[in-house]
Amino acid sequence: MIAADAKVRIEGENPPYVLDVRQPSEFASGHIPGAVLIPLDQLAARMSELPKDREILCVCRSGARSGSATRTLQSAGYQAVNLSGGMIAWQGAGFPVKKGS
Repeated sequence: MIAADAKVRIEGENPPYVLDVRQPSEFASGHIPGAVLIPLDQLAARMSELPKDREILCVCRSGARSGSATRTLQSAGYQAVNLSGGMIAWQGAGFPVKKGS
């Protein structure tokens, strides 16, 4: 999913659960407001924390790690989509970013 479509969905009636799979220091440097941090290396152990009845938008810096997270979640029966281009694309489009944890 491209950044513009993700922003529309996030601001819509049924927003996706925004899952950031980067490391804590990356997350603190800037993330999508409302995003939840679960680093990719913890995803398998923490998957039960995620909603099964809601779309999950996976985010990382460039889209590579979140692509892996998306495939993992889809294989486990979750409705997951990847933010193409990650935070680079999100910030490049001038969309809001929250700093801190």
